[in-house]
Amino acid sequence: METYLSEEDRQFRSEVSAFLDEAVPADLTNSFLQMHPHTHEQSVQWQRILAKKGWAAPHWPKEFGGAGWSPIQQYILEVESAMRGVPRVAPFGIKMFGPVLIEYGTKEQQDRYLPKILSGEEFWCQGFSEPGAGSDLASLKTKAERTNEGYRINGSKIWTTMAHEADFMFALVRTDPTAEKRQAGISMVIIEMKSPGLEVRPIHSIDGAHHVNEVFFEDVDIPAENLIGEENKGWGIAKFLLTNERVGIAQVGLSKAQLALVKSYAARRSNGSGAVLDDPIFSTKLADLEADMLALEVTNLRMLGVLKAKGDTSVLSSFLKLRASEIRQRIAELAMEAAGPDAVRWETNMVSAEDRYGMFAWLNSRATTIFGGSSEIMKNIVAKQVIG
Repeated sequence: METYLSEEDRQFRSEVSAFLDEAVPADLTNSFLQMHPHTHEQSVQWQRILAKKGWAAPHWPKEFGGAGWSPIQQYILEVESAMRGVPRVAPFGIKMFGPVLIEYGTKEQQDRYLPKILSGEEFWCQGFSEPGAGSDLASLKTKAERTNEGYRINGSKIWTTMAHEADFMFALVRTDPTAEKRQAGISMVIIEMKSPGLEVRPIHSIDGAHHVNEVFFEDVDIPAENLIGEENKGWGIAKFLLTNERVGIAQVGLSKAQLALVKSYAARRSNGSGAVLDDPIFSTKLADLEADMLALEVTNLRMLGVLKAKGDTSVLSSFLKLRASEIRQRIAELAMEAAGPDAVRWETNMVSAEDRYGMFAWLNSRATTIFGGSSEIMKNIVAKQVIG
């Protein structure tokens, strides 16, 4: 990364490092080798610390309470935070829906929601995927019918991350079932999670965690002012949002931190004849992964340069998400290999937190090539827009 940093960027990194070293409470840091790194409460606590500093939304314009940083500055904060095991600020409000409100929201919507997104007072979730509409999102069936006061919603959403903690959902709904093109009949709306007729059911994933849910809507009424942008124009808003989501999912800083920790762990871990890191097969895999990690970081920095110039990042963000999710899986596989047989016993207290990390991370990483757009969809986007 050094090659891409100006002297001003290096000075900024020193400022960020000094702030993090001083401001992060000891109970909020985590080695990441324990995975389950932070609770929802810890994430919100850290967001509020950042908000007091004015850094909670580094990419928002200053007039909306953001820091107005350059893309490179945003990346510096991401990397420096990840290397210290700082909680990740939940992306739904700050990184995903906040920019949507800034770009497409009314003045009333911006004044109502942005300050509490920024402060962490109100938490959001994303209502996009449905049981029959995941990768093919345009086939969604949850419908919103007009009423005298607004819209009545019926249907369901699935894999809704942190819906059980959320105050609001930003959702895609079908407002024109007769539209000739499926994308043309979709709108984006705000739904309050305490609305009558709304039910959240937990989904426990294979790693034993509860972070995703099913959400059901039965005659859920929302006011007309909860429509974002124009009716039936939600698909364009969704594409704008998904670019931000895929950049966030890449989490290059987190991958850098995890790879460094796996390497450190392998240097301490014995395979019976010496350190795991000294095994030629393991070290070759690690070297390959480090080379790909460097290429991923360069790709991320290229994309940040395009963002700075206000260019189109749709292809680069899709490619970044594709490669980053694959690399995260490979890091987890390498961690499990370093732990050896002890990784299998991750659910017990018979092994250290570091040993448990291997299997847990492997299970957790299986979904990275699916959520936020599957690898197959990302390849299609890149092929269509680059090759034609």
